[in-house]
Amino acid sequence: MSDMYVDGKYLKQNPTWDVEDAPWKADHIFRMLEKNHLKPGSVCEIGCGCGEILCQLQQRMDPYCRFTGCDISPQAIELCHSRENERLNFRCMNLIEDDSPSYDCILLIDIIEHLEDYFRFLRRVKEKSHYAVLHIPLEMFVLSVMYPRFLLGQRRKVGHLHYFSREIALQVLKDTGYEIVDYTYTAGYMLGRNNGFRDTLLKIPRRLFFPLVPDFTVRVFGGYSLLVLVK
Repeated sequence: MSDMYVDGKYLKQNPTWDVEDAPWKADHIFRMLEKNHLKPGSVCEIGCGCGEILCQLQQRMDPYCRFTGCDISPQAIELCHSRENERLNFRCMNLIEDDSPSYDCILLIDIIEHLEDYFRFLRRVKEKSHYAVLHIPLEMFVLSVMYPRFLLGQRRKVGHLHYFSREIALQVLKDTGYEIVDYTYTAGYMLGRNNGFRDTLLKIPRRLFFPLVPDFTVRVFGGYSLLVLVK
């Protein structure tokens, strides 16, 4: 499955590389760091895609912080070049296989669901950072199990190999040696994509029930991801 990121198939199926979502994701990441009084001097994003999340964070964070983006896709790194500057650089590389320096904070934004062996990956990342921020889509919910075409579609279009609930995601992080510092839900369904009639209908119960019973809403209706700060 990793070939799709190298041979251009992923870019063909996702021509924007989700650049339109980057300000929203960067805002959530920044607020998580601010809430926990973290001011890292170095930030690295593994699987940086088009690089826009780091570009957005650079505009929000302290001017002394340096940013590095890594991706195995040459097409993604090509998209990143226009965003480079003296404090923001990008590399086409597999960071966990490289003898690279450690960072104050590593970002893993919508990445572990793509990896065949995410347990080994997470253990290697822990060796290279003091903190990590993960964004994990919560695609294992009641309606996705009842309607399996959704999960198969995610596998074909964006290469998701694993599907998580909140409980499984947090347990995986504990199992790989991390301490959970903070976490919150993010409402990806509000980004405005046109995912069809069913998804439009699901926005109604998501908006109605989440303020009252958030865990139940996420577990049944989906549409959310988990943003997690670990160390």
